[in-house]
Amino acid sequence: MLLSAACQPSQPADPVILALGEGSVRRSDFERHLASLAAQGLDASDPVVRRSVLDSFIEERVWILAARARGLLKLGASPEEEQLAAQQLLSEAVRSRAVVNDAEIAAYYAAHAAELAQPETVALRQILVPTENEARDVRRRLSKEAKSFEMLAQTRSRAPEASAGGLMGSFTRGQLPPELEAVAFALSLQGISEPVKTPLGYHVLRVDAHAPARERSLEECREEIRRVLFQAKSADAFREAVKTLLERAKVNYEAAQPRP
Repeated sequence: MLLSAACQPSQPADPVILALGEGSVRRSDFERHLASLAAQGLDASDPVVRRSVLDSFIEERVWILAARARGLLKLGASPEEEQLAAQQLLSEAVRSRAVVNDAEIAAYYAAHAAELAQPETVALRQILVPTENEARDVRRRLSKEAKSFEMLAQTRSRAPEASAGGLMGSFTRGQLPPELEAVAFALSLQGISEPVKTPLGYHVLRVDAHAPARERSLEECREEIRRVLFQAKSADAFREAVKTLLERAKVNYEAAQPRP
């Protein structure tokens, strides 16, 4: 039995784990990659983590091997040059597949018109003070001189945007605390609220702009839809390009396992 075992072929000390054309990646390359990740705090002792790292490593290196096969890399290329060449090759593969046409944009618009609609928005300013008495005093002053809102915000408000005259920005429903939302969306343009209590204190609000909800036309949405479809197609194209390239390559996952 000892003679039989001795006659069996032994595994290479540093086996190839990935080969494409004349290029190859060895287990030692992967182990160096693991060491660099360990130096950054990654623990790859868990087999699931190790396999995930290996999959990512194989996907990255197969593009570099493909770039070498295409003549995009010279001998002795730096890691940065390898990454640039691999990215160029990957971009070409994705760009050729991720083409969005007008018919697809129109179909997406028809299916997602409600999601693409412009929601109701309000542009708000606020004066935030700690007590109800202070808030009522602010409100009395504004009832006499509404134009003093920004000055009072700068001098009386405790909110972060006080220096900007109390300008909070524009909001859709669901973006404000419920106590403020109910009041803000009920106010008329340039309307000033009564004091509103929240855990932060007492707020006096002013609506600077109020835009109702409306449907947006296909032309208004065209470039937004194009970006959404392009991103989705790019993700699909990337997965397909990696799959196609790995089918051409030889991958030995067993050889990348930890040494016994």
